[in-house]
Amino acid sequence: MNNSNGYILRYAAIMVIIAAALLSSAAMLLKPFQERNMAIEKMGGILDAAGIHGVTTDDMINSFNNYVTEEVVINQDGKVVEEYKEGAKENGKAFSLGLKEQYYNKLQGKPYELPLYILTKDNETVYIIPMLGTGLWGPIWGNIALKSDLNTVVGVYFDHKGETPGLGAEITTDQFKKQFIGKKIFDDKGNFTSIEVVKGGAKKLPKNMQIHGVDAISGGTITSKGVDAMLKNVLESYLPYFNQLRKNK
Repeated sequence: MNNSNGYILRYAAIMVIIAAALLSSAAMLLKPFQERNMAIEKMGGILDAAGIHGVTTDDMINSFNNYVTEEVVINQDGKVVEEYKEGAKENGKAFSLGLKEQYYNKLQGKPYELPLYILTKDNETVYIIPMLGTGLWGPIWGNIALKSDLNTVVGVYFDHKGETPGLGAEITTDQFKKQFIGKKIFDDKGNFTSIEVVKGGAKKLPKNMQIHGVDAISGGTITSKGVDAMLKNVLESYLPYFNQLRKNK
């Protein structure tokens, strides 16, 4: 009986080891495909914010590299610490920079670096700024695209981890995103305003401020507040860089 139990235990242990090895091997084999899919999804979000839609998965990498002319990494003082113009843009530091870590450093008062994508569309320069924030049930993220005036919004892209369908998840819909097109992040005097996500509608704002506001999501108050806070925090982080560029124009 003891020999039988010992055999069973040895057999079970061997099977566990084999199963673990197979799972580990499968994970290693699948990792490059998973990373490629994540990169393609990221590229799609960047192009989408710039108003470039309908790019197929097979053509995403080529389209991204054709439209994006430059990637830069800036520090908290707005200084460019790295530029990447040649070769596959997904190999640049900007593309692999982790926003979560960088914004945590900002929160802690530590030095941080941020990515920026410079894209050419219809012979015009577009600046794409990646965003990261917090919704009701988890992280929200996306991109906001600005014209060469570093003020006028070309478009936005939003995504989320677990916002409620029909409520907070509406940030991904065209109806919500289209509101941002043409909005301004600075007022006529050059003061930073960001873009306010207004409960009850942007029409509640004074008339001269409506160009800086969009309608919040009905029933998605906390997610709307999360988008509002994300926009302010992210755009504010790029102000030193924007101010330097605007001085040179």
